[in-house]
This record gives sequence, C-alpha cells and structure tokens, in this order.
Amino acid sequence: MFCCLWVLPGQAAAASASPSEAAIRIAFYELGVLYYKTSHGTHAGIDLDVIQELGKRTGLRFQPTLESRVRIWTRLANGTLDMSVSGIATPEREQFARFIPYFVTRNYVLMRSELPDSAKNPQGFLANPAYTVAVVKSFKHGSAYDRWLDQLRALGRVREAADFQMVLHLLKIGRVQAVLALPTSWVPAMKQEAMDSTLQVLDWWPKERIVHGLILSRRHIPEATAARIGAAIQSMREDGTLLAIFQRHIGPDLAESLLKY
Repeated sequence: MFCCLWVLPGQAAAASASPSEAAIRIAFYELGVLYYKTSHGTHAGIDLDVIQELGKRTGLRFQPTLESRVRIWTRLANGTLDMSVSGIATPEREQFARFIPYFVTRNYVLMRSELPDSAKNPQGFLANPAYTVAVVKSFKHGSAYDRWLDQLRALGRVREAADFQMVLHLLKIGRVQAVLALPTSWVPAMKQEAMDSTLQVLDWWPKERIVHGLILSRRHIPEATAARIGAAIQSMREDGTLLAIFQRHIGPDLAESLLKY
C-alpha cells in the first residue's frame, strides 16, 4: 500500500482544484510497462506518468494505492474507490464507472514453441483436449478472444491467475501451453525472463482493438471533474505528451500504434 498523497504545488494547471476538493483515491495494479517496480524499489510506468501529468494539468490531487485487478473492480463496484487506470469498458462496468480512453492495443498469443503447427491457430488449439491456456482473472481480451476462451472454459481448459507474472510462470513451467498478453506486458516480460527462444508470439486476430481508459467512479467523481480529466487527456494526446510517455516505456516501434483509437 502507498501512504503518500500526491500534491503538485506551483505547477500551471489547466483548471485549478478547489481548496475543498478531496484527493481522489486511485488504485494502480502492476502489469508490464503500465506499472512496475524498478530495481531501486520505486514504481514507474505508463499509467504512473499519465496520472502525474494529469495532476499537473488539472490541479487535482491523487491518493494512490496498489491493488490487485480483481480487488480494484470490486472496490469500484461497491463504491470504496474513486478511480483506476487502463480499464476496459463493458456494459456492466459502465453502470458504475465512466471511461476516458487514452490508449488502444490488442492481445497476442504466447505459445510454447514445441507445439505442432496444427495447434498454432484458434481451431487447432481448441481441437486438442490436452492444451490449456492461462489468463489473468477478470481481464477482458477482446470479442474474438473472449468467445474462444468461453469455448475453452466450457471444457475446463482455462486457468485463471491473480496476475500476469503467475500466468507467465504457468507457461514457463509447462502447466499451460499458451497465454494471452498485451504488448505492454509480453515485450518486457520476455526480455526479463529470457524466454524468447522457448515461446512463439502469434497474432490471431490483428483487427481486434481493445481501448483502455481511465476508470472514474460515477458515485464519487462528478461529471464536471470527469470532463476536466477528459479535456486534459485530449490535450496530452494533441501536444504529443501521450506519445512521448509511450515511447519512453515501450519504444518507438509500438508507441504510435497505442494512439490509434
């Protein structure tokens, strides 16, 4: 848990915070380059940079915590959390939260290289009852992948883990034959785990687009505040700040693709 309160004094803000405005309770979760612990023990990542820049531009204050993804959604739904990051909108989630898009990406399949070519497509993988896949619990993966996962779940062939590190561990030790992952997760993970030679990255549905947004509690974040946040994100997109953040964490090759939403 964090115990700090970010206050950004003396910075030019697009809209000043009211003195009576309470700090926004925001939860981060560790995943790839979105939010990660550095070798110095501090945190860094795309989501952290976006929120800190957002504070500078709006004058809003944030009270950060570190949570699991499952607990974040639970807290947002029950009204004990104000805001989170990099979430995917669904009709159910939009009942209790607003979403402000700031990047788009899609899932890829990371598969053990020794599997036969017949398994390296959705139908072929599904046809072999010995093959299982691991995913992070509560994650959405895009309509095509989620339909495929539903078929595997009906057969008891999906393993769910609390975080991506555990999902990758299950793949590494051979407990599953494939996992689903976003580039923001698998690019750094494969480098850190030195797994490039043992895995193959497959792009089964290249037209899939998964828009990720800031998640704002409808109960606790007023519509006017949500509009301020949305305007600040748009200005960050227009002046190149979002692109610079993406480039810093994921490199120039993938950075521009994250803005095509």
